[in-house]
Amino acid sequence: MNVDAVAFTKQWVEAWNAHDIEALLGHFHDDVVFTSPVAVEVVPETDGVVRGKSALRHYWARALQRIPHLRFVVTQVYQGIDTIVIAYRNQDGGLVSEVLRFRGDLVVEGHGTYLCDGLALGGTLRAD
Repeated sequence: MNVDAVAFTKQWVEAWNAHDIEALLGHFHDDVVFTSPVAVEVVPETDGVVRGKSALRHYWARALQRIPHLRFVVTQVYQGIDTIVIAYRNQDGGLVSEVLRFRGDLVVEGHGTYLCDGLALGGTLRAD
């Protein structure tokens, strides 16, 4: 992966907050696979698995129509071997993480993940 995680995240959040889908898609491979529980609601025919850049464009355009006040605030960025994880708060204050796997400079796989109920601020999970 030849991607600077912080620089990528800055471009990512600026594009999202500008609702600039084409700028976002410039970072994604034509054959990207993206999963999200939100996709289940917005494009139910996908069962939450969006395949290809064209389908991702359609999903995001519909999502922005449904959430015209969409805005993200990045709280943390993690980098792995071929992966960047962007933790952020959405327009409703919800905690979200976007897990993005790269091949070269492009995202080939992405997953929108949302905080589990009961583990919000102050919640803990313990092994018994």
